[in-house]
Formats: sequence, structure tokens, C-alpha cells
Amino acid sequence: MTVFEFILAAVLAGIAMAALTELGYRLGMIKANLLLIDGEFALKMAGAGAGQPLVYVVGVVVHLVTSAVFGAAYYVITRLLNVDPENVAVIAVYVFLLWLSMLFFALPVAGQGLLGRRAATSAWYEQLVLHVVFGGVLWMGLALF
Repeated sequence: MTVFEFILAAVLAGIAMAALTELGYRLGMIKANLLLIDGEFALKMAGAGAGQPLVYVVGVVVHLVTSAVFGAAYYVITRLLNVDPENVAVIAVYVFLLWLSMLFFALPVAGQGLLGRRAATSAWYEQLVLHVVFGGVLWMGLALF
């Protein structure tokens, strides 16, 4: 497999994660909408304020670029460690580390507090479910290629 296939699988996983985030948010089941968090943070870092449509557009772009980077990183890591990238356990460990990074780094940096508590007290759990979806779709995407 090529790095492009890893990136494509990760972008597909990011799309699934974004769709589930948005659906859950609109149904009131998810309080910490990743697309809004990503968009608001990116616009804040750029020194720009914007209405919700632009926040969503920027959020989707940031989310998908981040997913692509995570796909490329997964390619590099599996090559360096010489492990099977399609192994469910390897993917699970990688996605678990991404989840922890989200809770302890990305959400706090984005102004959502440790574990995303400012966004929602349930953010840690919501992120766990979303990352499981990311891992599952990443696994399926890699299997397709």
C-alpha cells in the first residue's frame, strides 16, 4: 500500500467521523461538535470572527486535513515499527493514542479544557465513540486498498 492509500482511508474515516458528529449534534446526542470546535479554533487563531456557515466550512477543512495527516502518520509509524497496518490491534492502539491526544492536548489547546469539559462533560465519551468509528472506517478503508 502507498501513503496515498493510507491518506485516502483516513480521509474516509474523517468523513464518517464528521458525519456522525454532525448527526449526533443535530439529534442532541453529541454536545461537543468537532466541526464547530475545529472551525472556531482555526478562525480564532487566524484572528477572524465568522458566522456559523463559515465556521462549519473551516471546521470541515481542518478536520479532513487533520485526518489526512493522521493517515500519513499511521503509514510512517507502521513502516518504522514494521507492523501490519491492517491489524485491528495495531489500529486500535493508534486510534486510542489519537483519542488520548484529543482529550489531553487538542481540546485543551482549542479552549475546551481538559477532556473537553467546557464543550460538554460527556465530551470524553463522545470522542471515544467518534474515534472508534474513525478506527473502524480506517480499518475498512485500508482493507479496500
